[in-house]
Amino acid sequence: MASSDGTQSPHANIGVVGLAVMGSNLARNLASRPGNTVAIFNRSYEKTQTLMDEHPEAGFVPSADYAAFAASLSKPRTALIMVQAGKGTDAVIDELVKVFEPGDIIIDGGNALFTDTIRREKAVRATGINFVGAGISGGEEGALTGPSIMPGGSAEAWATIGPILKSIAAVAEGEPCVTHVGTDGAGHFVKMVHNGIEYADMQLIAEAYDLIRRGTGKSPAEISEVFAEWNHGELESYLIEITAEVLRQVDAETDKPLVDVILDQAGAKGTGAWTVQTALDLGVPVSGIAEAVFARSLSSKPEQRAAAAELPGPVDTWTVEDADEFIEDVRLALFASKIVAYSQGFDEIVAGAAQYGWDIKKGEIAKIWRGGCIIRAQFLNRITEAYASDPGLVALLTAPYFVDALDRAQGSWRRIVAMAAHAGLPSPAFSSSLAYYDGLRAQRLPAALIQGQRDFFGAHTYKRVDKPGIFHTLWSGDRTEIETEPSSH
Repeated sequence: MASSDGTQSPHANIGVVGLAVMGSNLARNLASRPGNTVAIFNRSYEKTQTLMDEHPEAGFVPSADYAAFAASLSKPRTALIMVQAGKGTDAVIDELVKVFEPGDIIIDGGNALFTDTIRREKAVRATGINFVGAGISGGEEGALTGPSIMPGGSAEAWATIGPILKSIAAVAEGEPCVTHVGTDGAGHFVKMVHNGIEYADMQLIAEAYDLIRRGTGKSPAEISEVFAEWNHGELESYLIEITAEVLRQVDAETDKPLVDVILDQAGAKGTGAWTVQTALDLGVPVSGIAEAVFARSLSSKPEQRAAAAELPGPVDTWTVEDADEFIEDVRLALFASKIVAYSQGFDEIVAGAAQYGWDIKKGEIAKIWRGGCIIRAQFLNRITEAYASDPGLVALLTAPYFVDALDRAQGSWRRIVAMAAHAGLPSPAFSSSLAYYDGLRAQRLPAALIQGQRDFFGAHTYKRVDKPGIFHTLWSGDRTEIETEPSSH
């Protein structure tokens, strides 16, 4: 709506910048909810016009430039940026800062690196404008029908955007899948860890499929039925559901299972690697997630794989005597490994919150992942319950429900990892998850020897189990022990 001087009259309560598929779908989702009027802007006006033409029912308020876009928004102005992460996001922020005023809100809904969000929030805050980094999960479908949303930013910004985001979020058990995660980069940090868990979950499912196919000789269509059955039990989840659909699909051109004509080289957008890199910086072991990232990297090395194809493998032929029993073992191994992946992910969230001063409520994160997002799963309720019962839980897998589940699954888990090793089948996520579990529960680890080695070649010192203090052995001298830093006790 234009005023007499040709400018927009401010009546949209939310605007979207960037109208590629995700931005367009979020704009449509917003417009479909009562009380929302949506302003839209794209660098190329052609996309704006196309969205207007295809969805006249949305009542979009279009603009051809940033000044008109700002003028179309009621105060405090709120803009959701959905453009490519990196320089594109910075460019849009710079333009919006020019036309926005103190108290207005800029939301970055892209997959930004959380440290970039921290930097941007600090810079934008200096102008008096609120900046929110919001993780949005659910892909194109979720954006349109209801995603899981993980916004950071100030409490002031949340007061305005909370009702708007709740109006478009997925709903799980009557609750919208959105919560105020924390300040500055907290939202994008949690979304990054979400994606890391997603990597692990997908790799574990792929390993389960591979083991069943090679161990039992079942066809993809038959394995599809196995996954469909699993989706009615404790493994119920979006990823298990779509796995059954993918395995059921037949290629129209060759009449083969689609999974057999897809090139076995997995792509990646980078968020999984960020999760692992950040965990290394925080000193948090996320071995299951890391192995999932590395497995994708290995799959995408065709020259190395071709050169190594003739490397020696097991001599013995691998056979499964009882297919049903074996499949149940795989199911339990998958469930146990999945628990480890989520536990490692929440460990990283706890460490990140401590490092960056965020008050992240872990049970609330599990709740908002129950719907809309890619890793939505039945057992997220168990995670919420675990943190509700013990907010100071030091490791998710030590909660009573998960202790019982791991006790029930560990025999199967160990058999599957041993079978895979014996058969020469790669199962990096299964095996690393089991190694993590055994490392975590070990009464004593060989790290004592590593400390001895470090002291030998670098005089890095060590502590003793029988008395306080920090010690060093004179390895190049008479090998007596000296106390390098007396105990303060």
